[in-house]
Amino acid sequence: MAKATIYHNGRIATNTKQYFAEAMLVADGKVVSVGTSSDLLREKAPDTEVVNLHGRTVIPGLNDSHLHVIRGGLHYNLELRWDGVPSLADAMRMLKEQALRTPAPQWVRVVGGWTEFQFAERRMPTLEEINEAAPDTPVFVLHLYDRAMLNAAAVRAVGYSKDTPNPPGGEIQRDKRGVPTGMLIARPNAGVLYSTLAKGPVLAYEDQLISTRHFMRELNRLGITSAIDAGGGFQNYPDDYKVVDELHRRGQMTLRIAYNLFTQRPNHELEDFTKWTAAASLYQGDHTLRLNGAGEMLVFSAADFEDFLEPRPDLDGVLETQLEGVVRLLAEKRWPFRLHATYNESIERFINVFEKVNRDIPLKGLHWFFDHAETISDRNIERTVALGGGFAIQHRMAFQGEYFVNRYGAAAASRTPPIRRMLQMGASVGAGTDATRVASFNPYVSLYWLITGRTVGGMQLYGEENRLSREEALRLYTHGSSWFSTEEDTKGVLAPGQLADFAVLSEDYFSIPEQEIKSLESVLTVVGGESVYGVDEFHHLAPPPLPAAQDWAPTAHYGGYFRPATTFARRNHLGCEDHHKSESELRSGRLGESLWGLGCDCFAF
Repeated sequence: MAKATIYHNGRIATNTKQYFAEAMLVADGKVVSVGTSSDLLREKAPDTEVVNLHGRTVIPGLNDSHLHVIRGGLHYNLELRWDGVPSLADAMRMLKEQALRTPAPQWVRVVGGWTEFQFAERRMPTLEEINEAAPDTPVFVLHLYDRAMLNAAAVRAVGYSKDTPNPPGGEIQRDKRGVPTGMLIARPNAGVLYSTLAKGPVLAYEDQLISTRHFMRELNRLGITSAIDAGGGFQNYPDDYKVVDELHRRGQMTLRIAYNLFTQRPNHELEDFTKWTAAASLYQGDHTLRLNGAGEMLVFSAADFEDFLEPRPDLDGVLETQLEGVVRLLAEKRWPFRLHATYNESIERFINVFEKVNRDIPLKGLHWFFDHAETISDRNIERTVALGGGFAIQHRMAFQGEYFVNRYGAAAASRTPPIRRMLQMGASVGAGTDATRVASFNPYVSLYWLITGRTVGGMQLYGEENRLSREEALRLYTHGSSWFSTEEDTKGVLAPGQLADFAVLSEDYFSIPEQEIKSLESVLTVVGGESVYGVDEFHHLAPPPLPAAQDWAPTAHYGGYFRPATTFARRNHLGCEDHHKSESELRSGRLGESLWGLGCDCFAF
């Protein structure tokens, strides 16, 4: 047996019938055995490493069943994250500071992960406030799927003028003179938002490699060890996969990624999937990086854009013909597929197509699934299960629940999606976030939503009949998600033979008050038996610092998901001089005048 490690004196949630264990033996990247500390330590070999868990809670590595991680990594170091920022005043101070340090021609980009309901002020910024904070540097602020706010400098940078026509399904808001104000509105197609964002400068290739590693490290900090990538708009295969392919080749992946291929060309979808299924092999790669199938966009005519500020869109009449052609091809090639689906009315039409294909080519065993499914009916859950399908659900409603209730009412919102009914009816269900352009990538916000039924703004969406226990929610986020990459036999459970992917938590997930679940993070994250993140009493197990981002990068100053300055400094500047200062020195302002200023330049996070 190669390198072996015993982790002992912990509270290890195994996701098996014997739910908690004290100790675990890991070797060759897999779990060898679990049990009591005394039993495993008694069998320790001379060269076995021993790690004391100090009584901390250990969970299987979290697995986000719907994360735009490949695209997110390419841009992570460019983006100012408002995820979890407690007030609009704080957010705008960050934006103003970032505008001052961002060099031309770069933009300041706030791209998803926030909602006005998280702010103490309970509102979003105005265009006037954004222009005042950043009069010269282009600023792009994306809000959910419904709008983007550009300052005057950004409007000039993208070239929008009185003569620029509105794109299909979108609106460039104008003043009385016809001049663009800087507000872009999805009506209901978010294409105008994303196509405008795509006009901004991108990082150089080497910086994209660094950015992606930083994003993976941030996800590791939150205990995430796997993700299923859902493709995304303007994420072209194979060009935009070169970075993650290169990191895999170099052995620098700290996150397991299974990726789906997302078509980018309306009316040419069948052509794309015909080419890809001929040129690429399903599951090519390994358990670190592997091709997982098709979606979440299969045909553009089936895109039921979820924007609860706008009426539900009626889908194109060619949907059935186009979707059948693609699904029939995928079924023949035995490629799994996933499909973005918000509304039951859309899902009804999709399942009609799937049932038609199924009569000729059985879909069972394909591990196909719907993403989101917020308003699906019991009848359509039943039809999905009968076809062997599943549901990847995300906490989009935690960010948009207030809008949904305002349009459709609290009763309709009480089962968006009907998670409990899905489980009762025997569906395969996995949890995730749909980060980074709408909801945040923080899995504990999603777990909080599953457990409490509340939005990030505190609105109660679900009664007890549609909420999960902490054990159930964790199972969906671990073993549940593994079904969606056909890896349920290798990950999501801490048992002999399973991949040794796990996280040691900052607090006890199973006993802390519900409100505190959102503040959890990992203090030690292990992927395949190798430590990919470590702080506090596990800092000696931490991997080497990452290459630094550009000194002006937002993530170099504020990190990813919001943390108070003292926490950010202590936990992310291991090895730098300031890291060893006392907490009283940190609080006294030695790390800079801004609430988030760090004062040192190691940027090792």
